[in-house]
Amino acid sequence: MTCGCARNTPTDRVKAATIEMTGRHPCYSYDAHHKYARMHLPVAPRCNISCNYCNRKFDCVNESRPGVTSEVLTPEAARDKFLRVRNKVPNLSVVGIAGPGDALANWGSTRRSIELIKEAGPEVIFCLSTNGLVLPDYAREIVELGIKHVTVTVNSLDTVTGSRIYRHVNYRGKVYRGAAGAEILLRNQQKGIKYLSRNGVLVKVNIVMVKDVNDERIPKVVRRVKELGAFITNIMPLVPAPGSVFQDYAPTDAAELDLMRDHCGQDMRQMRHCKQCRADAIGLLSDDRSLEFSTAEKPERRISLGL
Repeated sequence: MTCGCARNTPTDRVKAATIEMTGRHPCYSYDAHHKYARMHLPVAPRCNISCNYCNRKFDCVNESRPGVTSEVLTPEAARDKFLRVRNKVPNLSVVGIAGPGDALANWGSTRRSIELIKEAGPEVIFCLSTNGLVLPDYAREIVELGIKHVTVTVNSLDTVTGSRIYRHVNYRGKVYRGAAGAEILLRNQQKGIKYLSRNGVLVKVNIVMVKDVNDERIPKVVRRVKELGAFITNIMPLVPAPGSVFQDYAPTDAAELDLMRDHCGQDMRQMRHCKQCRADAIGLLSDDRSLEFSTAEKPERRISLGL
């Protein structure tokens, strides 16, 4: 079974070896998510933007959503955990850094973690997730580090919509609110995606679908990131997080989500099997084993994420 994706092909700048890797990446390949496991390393606690659908202050073992983790690891602890997981999860193919904050807002820890794990497991596929605010600053280093898969969350193209989704951005030591912050974020997202795509990196673009906020504009987002060279888009439902600005918003209707994916699938390939994983997820997408490998003192606790 294929993912029902649209018929675009990767850029000619992507090497055959990267395409082969993608066949073992459960977030980029529908077929792979039944066979290959991934682990997310929670080494990136700080975030540089404030999204109205996000609340990263609390951890709960029963929650499965981005921004949630039972512990924050140092790069050395992340390497040690990788070794433990690899010994017990033989189908592990991907190591990703998806928070609980932003991978690039914690670039020192992110880079060091990847370097240590590359020494221990050179066969591993690495990927990063980012909001893209500082992507132009680190895109060249990402390419030089050999990372071939990067996910960027792009929820809008215009500053009016962006200001309804993002409360503020913290860019180079200054806080920008409303349309001013959205403008910086949206510009840098597009610039970074373009650079990565032109330099052999497969970019997945996540889009959170929020009813009456950005839903009608999502097709334009998809067409634009395709122009920039993105490989696949992942239109995700809003999961109202307790304590977030959008906590009382209705979850995205499943039928409307499928229709949006079908519509956008006419322009480019769509991911349909995303589980909106925790920042410390381990195992198959459908079988999270993170608790099995947790070293946290308590299974449920408040954690400091450097907000």
